[in-house]
Amino acid sequence: MPSKQQQADSKIHEDQLLNFLVNRLDEEVSLGLANNAELNAEDIYEVLVGATADGTSISTLCNSSEDSPSANAILYHLRTKFEPERLERVANALLRRDIVELLPEQVEVCADLHLRPYYGDEDDTDGLYHSEAKRGTTAFHAYATLYARVKNKRYTLAVRRLEDGDTASSVLAEFFGVLDGLEVEVKAVYLDRGFFDSKCLTLLQAHNYAYVMPIIRWGETIQQELSEGWSRVIQHDLTGKLDGHSRDRRVSRLHRLYIPEWTV
Repeated sequence: MPSKQQQADSKIHEDQLLNFLVNRLDEEVSLGLANNAELNAEDIYEVLVGATADGTSISTLCNSSEDSPSANAILYHLRTKFEPERLERVANALLRRDIVELLPEQVEVCADLHLRPYYGDEDDTDGLYHSEAKRGTTAFHAYATLYARVKNKRYTLAVRRLEDGDTASSVLAEFFGVLDGLEVEVKAVYLDRGFFDSKCLTLLQAHNYAYVMPIIRWGETIQQELSEGWSRVIQHDLTGKLDGHSRDRRVSRLHRLYIPEWTV
């Protein structure tokens, strides 16, 4: 039987994970710093990964640690050298590189939208996503995730940063493109309520995916349907935007929705 010391050594420790992430970022995403720069990429990525792990800002992390570089220096290099789009491409490629071998022939997948409220100066901040008011703001740092569920474990397949102009349906179409590139059969798709609109439902039906998604109580018709206490399939006329940038051009589509008994 292995000793307690051996069991402890088999665990992944925080410093090991930090070093792994910093080294991988340094290898895959070059910042192109000058030879005479006061900081190197490893210094910058250590702060970036540390702030991400702590769920705090770079300024807060640097100000609270005596050994950290200047927050202004870190932010300057990230703003001038860092390419979020390239990082997203590289990260998603790394996520899927080894996961495919772990997936069974049939998988259940989940898609979620994440909105983190932003209360700072919007004029000085790029890449914000504006949506309906939530927790006292309409500005957010936002991203979407796609992951597979296998034996109660979650395997992330893609992460997508959201900016103004992105729509739930455009993100869902990209995620379906990811699934099309995997040699697996999609057993079912689970989505959060942010994907409940006409174009997303049309995409799901076009791919012939079984799906589960919360229904938003928009309008008297759907509220009346949800108040009935039995399982059934209904025909629901759902009006949605014709594109992601126009509020006055709208289209109405008829969708078949299954209403389970436990919604009431």
